[in-house]
Amino acid sequence: MTDNLQKAYIAFFQPTESGPGGAASVNGRSRITCKFNPREYTVQKSAAWRRDNTKGAKQTSMPEFTGSEPRSLNLEIFLDETDKGGDVSKDVDTLFACLVPLQTTLSAQKPSPPFVQFGWGTTVLFTAYLKSVSAKYTLFRPTGAPIRATCTISLEEIPAEAGRQNPTSGSLTALRSHTMVEGDTLASVAYREYGVPTMWRALADANGIDDPLRVRPGTRLLIPRPDEAVRTS
Repeated sequence: MTDNLQKAYIAFFQPTESGPGGAASVNGRSRITCKFNPREYTVQKSAAWRRDNTKGAKQTSMPEFTGSEPRSLNLEIFLDETDKGGDVSKDVDTLFACLVPLQTTLSAQKPSPPFVQFGWGTTVLFTAYLKSVSAKYTLFRPTGAPIRATCTISLEEIPAEAGRQNPTSGSLTALRSHTMVEGDTLASVAYREYGVPTMWRALADANGIDDPLRVRPGTRLLIPRPDEAVRTS
């Protein structure tokens, strides 16, 4: 039973104008996997309304709907390194690094922190940007190194466009491509792009591949958006 336990995670992706791009490296990592799954998380959504008050009116005015607010997700992640001899600083620093621009975006003169996805096992639950992180350290080594912390995290969703057809393959939208080299497999490309090797099925479907074990070096793969890849894997 324990071997089949699915872990929650926060994965990092390059920000693009149309949504998450390829996997992003934050402090040398493409994701944080929860050692202990969250006990709960909260999703909230609001609607924006405007009401113009009229002085002296006996009744309130009719409200006008002005738009939908983005969904937000709030959760706590429990970090613990008591049995590994390390500390939780790297995990916390990685989360904080998601609040500042990636070096790749600075080089492109379009500064932006990474986009993130909160998922559980093979299910993506939320595609968003990290809005805030608060870390509460609760246990320390004699040296003062923190070995246990609870991080309170707030995410705000980014819009997900409806799937569009690709003119060459009839698949969902591809933001980028990858040319297969010796040693590449669909599973290894899926892990590099999405952090989940089992999402090779989305790559196969997007590229019309019938036999995933016979993809030759030099083959150009179209890489679907992560949220679209999840829906087709």
